[in-house]
Amino acid sequence: MNAGLLALPIAAVLSLPAAQPVSAARPVAGGGSASAGWHAVVAAPVASAPVGPACKTLPQSGRGSVTELGRLRVDTAIAHSPDLSTLNQAIQAAGLAHKLNTAKNITVFAPTDEAFKKLGKRKLDKLLADRNALTQVLTYHVVQGRKTPKDLKKGEFPTVEGAKITTKGSGDKLKVDKAKVACGDIRTRNANLYVIDAVLTPKR
Repeated sequence: MNAGLLALPIAAVLSLPAAQPVSAARPVAGGGSASAGWHAVVAAPVASAPVGPACKTLPQSGRGSVTELGRLRVDTAIAHSPDLSTLNQAIQAAGLAHKLNTAKNITVFAPTDEAFKKLGKRKLDKLLADRNALTQVLTYHVVQGRKTPKDLKKGEFPTVEGAKITTKGSGDKLKVDKAKVACGDIRTRNANLYVIDAVLTPKR
């Protein structure tokens, strides 16, 4: 995996202002929200240091740094992250950039370029050309609420797509379905971002 995306001075993270809390939505089992829609309003937790083995490789300043990402809305932050270029391409192809950037307090699980390569070129090209299938896959990577590593230690959460994801583990061993978190709990202006090593598939 290209280390370009992933570097993060903890001091910079701790210096970020905490998001102002808003009215909490009714919780459901596993810490999820009663609504899986884009605009459900939930409380935003206080920022904490990101976790994961690749966090140390994030740039300390400038493009792709935690300070810069904290000022950006989530799709713009993804577009500024070198290891997420395929995800950015997929979001544009599905027409989801505006929805991601205007959603309130969400969590996005972001597959790296290497994660998309694991699909194989033929399957990836087919997915990128099918807007409906692509939208289904991408919205499975989004849940309502800013989820912290503590929330994800052992949980089940409804996604915007409708199916549920499962999470477990902590620290460098945090997993989302079968994907490993390379660096997570990166706070953008409207979302918590978790970079993962596999593309998630909706379970039916």
